[in-house]
Amino acid sequence: MFIQILLACCACASGRLPAEGSGPVVIGAVYNTTGPQQVLDTPSSNGARLAAKRVNASGGVLGRPLKLVMVDGQSDISTVASKAAEMIASNPGIAALMGASDTDLVLPAAKAAATAGRLFLTSGATSPELPPEVPEYLYLGCFGDNVQAAAAAQFSYENLKSRTVSIIYDTDKTYTRLLQRYFKEQFESLGGTVNSINTYRVGEMKDLTDGVKQADVIFLAAEQAVDTVRAVKMLRSAGFSMPIVGGDGYDAPDVWAQYPEAKDIYFTTHAYFAADNPDDTVTAFIEAYAAEYPGQEPDSFAGLGYDAVGLLIDAISRAGTDSHEPVRKALAATRDYKGATGTISYDDGSRIPRKSVSVIAINAGKPALVEVLVPDSVPAP
Repeated sequence: MFIQILLACCACASGRLPAEGSGPVVIGAVYNTTGPQQVLDTPSSNGARLAAKRVNASGGVLGRPLKLVMVDGQSDISTVASKAAEMIASNPGIAALMGASDTDLVLPAAKAAATAGRLFLTSGATSPELPPEVPEYLYLGCFGDNVQAAAAAQFSYENLKSRTVSIIYDTDKTYTRLLQRYFKEQFESLGGTVNSINTYRVGEMKDLTDGVKQADVIFLAAEQAVDTVRAVKMLRSAGFSMPIVGGDGYDAPDVWAQYPEAKDIYFTTHAYFAADNPDDTVTAFIEAYAAEYPGQEPDSFAGLGYDAVGLLIDAISRAGTDSHEPVRKALAATRDYKGATGTISYDDGSRIPRKSVSVIAINAGKPALVEVLVPDSVPAP
């Protein structure tokens, strides 16, 4: 929960930790709140703003207010890079940067941050191949695609008793290409058989079902829920009635609510934010989000944005300074941080956290938590 951060912030405010400077502690957030990525990044940016507001309501950090500087990358690679660089130039004392939920859009922002010696914590991009692209400076705030794909494969094999699978994935996105690759590797390692592999592009889905073979389950790798729903409708109309499984790109309750016929859909994601979740940390986050954004329900990306700010504030508090290098080292030393999306640790020098995976079912357009698991084994990145 946010309690551990608030206690740390209050300790700083009472003088038990040294503070530098008299101005605000600055964290930068790069989100794509216009363009195709707004579906993921708008909720995540809302979560980040909520976290910053709660920190300031508790007295700030290091005895100083927190300033969250946010820019819109417009879902464009070159714009993301330039906006991140401009943010750092305009805020030379910036402690760290965070944000972005798409693998292809994280890299330009993270490279700009690294050039200036700042860490970048992606709140939602799940590619385990990202950290090596920006050594020392790029961290994931969420599990890697190899972890969620392994969880999906294990769930399909053990819980759904599936022994055969047909795989369909979007070839345009790094996320979907990696997700299906890791799923295939793990499903086969469990003893399963892949009956067919088909590809599509979001703008060219009319032939999506051509060549798909019958199997116990379909693994459909789609980046966004709106594309998933289109694909699912096509598959059901073509006579594919078996369960359909996917990743966290499915996580958009509002989209599924518009498809009440949906059933036997399962996906892996970061957390389950609903009233029937018994976790006190989750309950507190849901209540805070509802109070801040009336009429809106948080999805897992909102929780990831919230936790990314929390992780950075926790690191700054433990570092006792907002100087960027001590903050980077403090984040790397994070152990058992209790966030809204789970308990987070960076172990053995890894910049991908150890976290559990939630499996959600969609039936009659409504999500329900099926299981929370840590896969028994995970494919190498």
